Amino acid sequence: METRITEENFHRIWQTILIKATDQYSTPPEVIRVSNSTISTLGNFSASTGKGKSKKTFNVCAIVASAITGRKILNYEAHFPEGKRKVLYFDTEQSSYHCHKVLERINRLAGYPAKSDLDLIEFVMLREYNPIERQRIIELALAERPDVGLVIIDGLRDLLFDINSSTEAAEVIGLLMKWTSKHNLHIHTVLHLNKADDNVRGHIGTELNHKAETILQITKNEEDGKVSEVHASLIRDRDFPPFAFQVNEEGLPELIEGYEFKTLVNRRSIFDFEAMTEETHRKALEEAFKGITNPILYSPMLARLGIGYASIGYGRARNTLIKLAKFLVKNKIILKEGKGYVYNRDFHYIPPNSG
Repeated sequence: METRITEENFHRIWQTILIKATDQYSTPPEVIRVSNSTISTLGNFSASTGKGKSKKTFNVCAIVASAITGRKILNYEAHFPEGKRKVLYFDTEQSSYHCHKVLERINRLAGYPAKSDLDLIEFVMLREYNPIERQRIIELALAERPDVGLVIIDGLRDLLFDINSSTEAAEVIGLLMKWTSKHNLHIHTVLHLNKADDNVRGHIGTELNHKAETILQITKNEEDGKVSEVHASLIRDRDFPPFAFQVNEEGLPELIEGYEFKTLVNRRSIFDFEAMTEETHRKALEEAFKGITNPILYSPMLARLGIGYASIGYGRARNTLIKLAKFLVKNKIILKEGKGYVYNRDFHYIPPNSG
């Protein structure tokens, strides 16, 4: 991509990116919450992930309906500031007919007639355009709509030609960071998981794990395919209690009260880091500390652990990462140097009961 930075405009750009200690910044508004956990703030982006037929779009419809109404829908409570209450929904995959069905579902969840055209939402079908054209349409639309606070990109993969291109993935994530910062809004994307495991697909999935504020994972219950479970596979704030929903007779997602997460608990308990092989730890830690040679402070170290272990399919919230960090320090896999921590690339670890 051709750079926009030249010798002529460098000094002007420099003044816009220079951070000074005397500057004052307000805390980004928390716009979407689940229980007591913030999953979305203005100026950041998040994602819903899941395998096919896990009802990811139903989950996103609930988020949008809450944003439009300010009411609690499923377990989402959205409150956008005045002047930032509009929603832009971009669908990259579905036909006009199916996009229209999603819009009707959002209207009904929000308590409006299905055929209502609301001022607070614009729904856009991008199926017939190529990835560069889709990016450009989104960029131009945002530039003309300062009242937009929430953007949905249902089909993030379709902003790339090649899902396995690390260059394209970095460029698209760069666009998300640019759009959210420049326009002071939140972007929520949708991305599929691999069929064989719980990893987000391609290089774009890896980049998403690095930069997203929250990643929600939507999982179809293995015993009852009508039930979808929602938990945070990655989250900057405190973890929230998982919840489940099903589609009712009216075709709308509804919360299942008192649901027991047997399948979820069993799946999450697989993250037994003490039993992991040295090779598995090394793969996660090489990703976590890629390009880092100097000691880093505790909180950044936890964030890097989250990225590294998520890259091999073990994304977890902060409480679990704290336990993981203690284990790694105890076994001298991570070493404490002064107030910082470094990755000991020469570590050797044999799991208990490995024979």
